[in-house]
Amino acid sequence: MKYFLHPQAQEEMEQSIIFYKKQQAGLEKRFIEAAEDAINRVCRNPLLYRKIDDDVRKCRLLHFPYAIIFRRKAPHIEIIAVMHLRKLPNYWQSRK
Repeated sequence: MKYFLHPQAQEEMEQSIIFYKKQQAGLEKRFIEAAEDAINRVCRNPLLYRKIDDDVRKCRLLHFPYAIIFRRKAPHIEIIAVMHLRKLPNYWQSRK
């Protein structure tokens, strides 16, 4: 299944990459790999992940405090947010 990122989710991804790049050399690459892995898992089996709202689900990234917030919009997956799990938990709801 194909996916697309909400423009604000794209911005969150880019800001997270910049943050991790400043923290430690190569850490941003590990973050990108973890995000891509989560997105691939979502695309393979979106119904596997827990609902957090009507049609919205959450998939956690491995080794990072982030989650992919998404919904199925046939024939695609819309990634609504790349959410830091320790910050404002429901900020993405205005994007629905």
